[in-house]
Formats: sequence, C-alpha cells, structure tokens
Amino acid sequence: MTATFATQIELDDRSVAWIAGTKVKVIEVVLDKIASGSSPEEIHFQHPNLSLAQIHGALTYYYENQDIIDEQIRRGLENSDKLAAHFSDAEFRRRLGNLKRSH
Repeated sequence: MTATFATQIELDDRSVAWIAGTKVKVIEVVLDKIASGSSPEEIHFQHPNLSLAQIHGALTYYYENQDIIDEQIRRGLENSDKLAAHFSDAEFRRRLGNLKRSH
C-alpha cells in the first residue's frame, strides 16, 4: 500500500513534494489538515481535482517525512513574517516621509 502512495508523489529539483500529475504541493494538503483539522473528505471538497487516494498519499508522505515538511512550513512562516515586517516598515517610512514633507 505504501508503494502505491509513493508513486503518487514527485519531488522537483528543489526537493518540493508534489502530487503526481497535478499542480498541488503536498504541503498545501498538509496545511489544510493542520490549519483547520480537515478530514481527507473535507480536503477533497476543497481540492475536487484530487482523488481521495491522492490526498491519502499526500498525507502518508507527510507522516513519513514529517520533520522535513514541518521544517519547510516553519521556514515559510518565518519568511512570511520577514516580508510582512519589511512591508509594514516600508509603509511606515513612506507615511512618515509624507508627514515630514507636509509640515
């Protein structure tokens, strides 16, 4: 059974896991599961282009490689935080500059 799931996952040249034959990353299915506690059936409703077998395959891949994918999630969140801080700082500086010019 694991072999069947394994054939449904492909790694790209950056070692990102994708559901074979789709444009859906394993991490997207995992985030649906983690963020909202979605069941495979609920994930299928959110991704009707995926079969339940593909969803179970993605979740199986995650559980077999949880440390790696959890690290990818952590890095993604860290990068999001940095971008948010950068843009909010830039927005603050722009507004401050506008205030200085108006006075």
